[in-house]
Amino acid sequence: MKREVRVRFAPSPTGPLHIGGVRTALYNYLFARRHGGKMILRIEDTDSQRFVPGAEEYIIESLKWCGIEIDEGVGYGGPHAPYRQSERKEIYLQYAKQLIDAGWAYYAFDTPEELDKLRAEAESAGKTFAYNHEVREQLATSLRLSKEEVEERIARGDQWVVRFKMPENEVVAMDDLIRGHVEMNTSTLDDKVLYKSADALPTYHLANIVDDHLMEISHVIRGEEWLPSLPLHYLLYRAFGWTESQPEFAHLPLLLKPTGSGKLSKRDGDKMGFPVFPLFWTSPTGETSRGYREDGYLPGAFINMLSLLGWNPGTEQEIFTMQELIDSFSLDRVSKAGARFQPDKAKWFNAQYMHTLTAEEFAPLMQPILKANGIEATDERAGKAAEIMKERMTLTTDMWDLTSFFFVAPTEYEEKLAKKQWKGSNPQMLAELRGVLEAIDDFSKENTEAVVREWIEKKELGLGQVMNTLRLALVGAGKGPGMFDVTEFLGKEETLKRIDAIIANLKPME
Repeated sequence: MKREVRVRFAPSPTGPLHIGGVRTALYNYLFARRHGGKMILRIEDTDSQRFVPGAEEYIIESLKWCGIEIDEGVGYGGPHAPYRQSERKEIYLQYAKQLIDAGWAYYAFDTPEELDKLRAEAESAGKTFAYNHEVREQLATSLRLSKEEVEERIARGDQWVVRFKMPENEVVAMDDLIRGHVEMNTSTLDDKVLYKSADALPTYHLANIVDDHLMEISHVIRGEEWLPSLPLHYLLYRAFGWTESQPEFAHLPLLLKPTGSGKLSKRDGDKMGFPVFPLFWTSPTGETSRGYREDGYLPGAFINMLSLLGWNPGTEQEIFTMQELIDSFSLDRVSKAGARFQPDKAKWFNAQYMHTLTAEEFAPLMQPILKANGIEATDERAGKAAEIMKERMTLTTDMWDLTSFFFVAPTEYEEKLAKKQWKGSNPQMLAELRGVLEAIDDFSKENTEAVVREWIEKKELGLGQVMNTLRLALVGAGKGPGMFDVTEFLGKEETLKRIDAIIANLKPME
C-alpha cells in the first residue's frame, strides 16, 4: 500500500521567520499538494532559553500571508494534537527512558562546571573535548554508576541529561532525496543530549524523531544545517525499532548573500536595503525589522521569487501561480548548491505581478492607502486609478505617489514644467480649450480625444504644446498617463475646476 504523503514545517519561536524558513515551508507545501498529501505545522519550542513572545503568532500570520495552507497543527488542530512541543513533555520522557532501557542511551550527571573543566583541560593539551565512547564510562553517567546510585541522584534532585549512546566505529548509510547516498562513520560523532531534567524538555533530536513518528510524517524536508545530524536521526529510528516507518529525508540548500558568499542574514538586508523577513517585526525589546508585505510586495510575487531560489522548473518559465508551482514542483530539481538572493530580481518579480492586476484586484490594495490619506472613494474608482498607472508600478508602496493626482487637485505646480508651459499664449490657449471641453457631453476617453484633436488641428496647434499645458493644470507635474485617461477619470466637472484653478492662481512665466 502506498504511503500517504505527510510533511511538516516545524519552526522554533525564537524570533521572526527568516525567508529561508519560508522557502522551507513553501517546498514542503508544494510537495504535499503535488502528491495529494497533508501539510502539518508543528512549533518546536523546546529551547526555553531562546523563546521569544509573539514569534509563534508571527509564524502563523506569515504563512497565511504567503498562501501556504496548513492542514493540521498549531492553530488548526488535528488528530495528533497537541502540535506544540512544550505541551508534549510527558511523551518525550517516556521515549527517553525507553532508549535507556534498551541500552541506546544513558543518564549523565555532569555539571556545566565539570564539563567546562574537561574542555579547558583538553584545550590546554591541544585537543578538543568530545563526549563520546572514549570518556562516557569514566564520567558521572549511568554507564559507570550503580543502578542504586543513579536512582539516589535522581531522587535527591540532581540535574541530569539523557545522552544517546553512539555506536563505536560504525558506518551509517543514508539516502537523501536531494544529495543522494551519504555515509558517515560514527567514530566522528559524539553522544548528543536527548533530554534535560533542568527544564523537563527534550532536545531537537529526540523531539523531532518522536513527533515525526507519532504524526506519521512521510518526508522530512528541511535546511542543510541539519544534514550533520542525519546519522544520529537514522540511528534513533533504528534504536526505537521504527526503520520501516522512517521518513525520507531531503536537505535544502542555503539561501546565500547577494554576493554569493555565506548565508543570507538580517545584517545583509540592513546593509543593502532589503528585508529578510516576510512581515514587519517588532521584538519584545522594541527592535524592528522590515518585512516584504510592508515594503510593498505581493504575496504571490514573493512566493514566486522564493520558489526559484534553489529549484529549477526545467523550462524558461519564470512567472508561476501557486497552482502552477504545485503542478511543476519536484525535489529532484532542487539544487545541491546554495542559491544567491538577488534583491533587484525580487523587485522585478513584484513588478511583473503588479502589471497583471485588474482594477478589481487593485481596489483592496488601494483602499487602505486612500483612507490613510483622508480620501473616500468607491472600490471602482480606487481600482481604476491604480490600473491606469500599473505599468509604472514596482511595489504597492508606489501606488499613492503614482495615483494621488487622481484624487487630490494640485495646489502647487512643478516649477520646471511651469516655466516651460505656462508662458506666452499657452494660458489663453488653455482657457479656449476649457470652452471646448465644457461643450462636450460624452466625456469618455475616446470621444474627448477625438473632439480635442479636431480642435488642435483646426487651430494648427502643436499636440505636445496642448497636452503638456493641460497636464500642468490637471496633474501639476510632468507625470501620469495619457491626458484623456486623466480627463475621463476626473470627469468634466473636476477637469474644468482644475483648469480654472491654474488660470486663477498661477501667474504666467516671463
